[in-house]
Amino acid sequence: MTNAVVLGAGIVGSVIAADLAEDGWDITVADRDPAALAKVRRLAGEGVTLLEQDLADPEVIGRLVAPFELVLGALPGHLGYEALRAVIRAGKDVCDISFMPEDARDHDALAREHGVTAVVDCGVAPGLSNLLCGHAVAMFDDCRMLLIQVGGLPVEPQPPFGYKAAFSPIDVLEEYVRPARYVTNGELRSVEALTDLEIIELPGVPPLESFLTDGLRSLADTLDVPFMKEKTLRYPGHARVMEAFREAGLFGTDPIQVGDVEVRPLDVTTAGLFPQWQYAEGEADLTVMRVEAEGMLGGVAGRLVWDLLDHADLERGFSSMARTTAFPCTLMARELVAGRIPTKGVLPPEALATDAALLERLLDGLAARGVVVQTSSNASG
Repeated sequence: MTNAVVLGAGIVGSVIAADLAEDGWDITVADRDPAALAKVRRLAGEGVTLLEQDLADPEVIGRLVAPFELVLGALPGHLGYEALRAVIRAGKDVCDISFMPEDARDHDALAREHGVTAVVDCGVAPGLSNLLCGHAVAMFDDCRMLLIQVGGLPVEPQPPFGYKAAFSPIDVLEEYVRPARYVTNGELRSVEALTDLEIIELPGVPPLESFLTDGLRSLADTLDVPFMKEKTLRYPGHARVMEAFREAGLFGTDPIQVGDVEVRPLDVTTAGLFPQWQYAEGEADLTVMRVEAEGMLGGVAGRLVWDLLDHADLERGFSSMARTTAFPCTLMARELVAGRIPTKGVLPPEALATDAALLERLLDGLAARGVVVQTSSNASG
């Protein structure tokens, strides 16, 4: 029986725990929030061990993970980088979905030194999207374009935001503030997030707006493709509201004086915004993603498209974003435990994409859990 610990009892961490526990794993979940741990108990059952721990302290993490075979990282992005380092120093293999603003590959040398395999950015996007992009590059003789478009949305949007956060809301705002990198004509460039706004139509959902965010992450330098973008999907109007918030300084992190009080604008904004972005009990969300690739194969131009549309599992209490983020992580964890990822170091998912059998197993595993990726292609050679 595999003995593993999940760091973080949030929306995604709880589904990671439930999925692995169902497979007979001995699962422990750690978090500082007793209410979050109680929710894990409801979702994952009595067989899961719960630990109330302050995971903002890397020394706590180092001691905590020592008895376990494998670590699943599901912390908010601002905690992810230091937590990953603590896990690697403890010599533990890890699959991580933390959307950290730092580059996890900074820990690559440390991971190799400690004989650790750390698969990072292992959710839906980043994660599954990286695998599909890497697979496209491996398939084409010359891959010329990659475009990822993805969003997690309420099924029934309400004004004025038309949005609720199905994962850490602070990580959502980070997407709107951080400059968005993209590749054009082989050159890495950046613009303000929320730009390149357009309306698109995808199967099964109403028209959505698509705009640039910094979602390429490691893809920007691991794949040699001259045109690459990742764009976030929202209901029309959301981007302009967030742009207005940003331009008004409401996402600022430098303290300002308001009367006799010194505050950060971001803290005030989140205090007012986040309660409105919480999903109500039983409220349904969806995840929509399209990954497109174009290139040459056997001297002929070809195109690959992968479409994902997933809905919440209300019966089990799993949001769609939690399902589509957690399951790639748990399936990759199974690959690690089975010894099918022998490479040591910090690995973004595209580093594993040349293994077509691994990708097939992950897609089959997702389909078995009701997360179906539709593939279309005119590439032949």
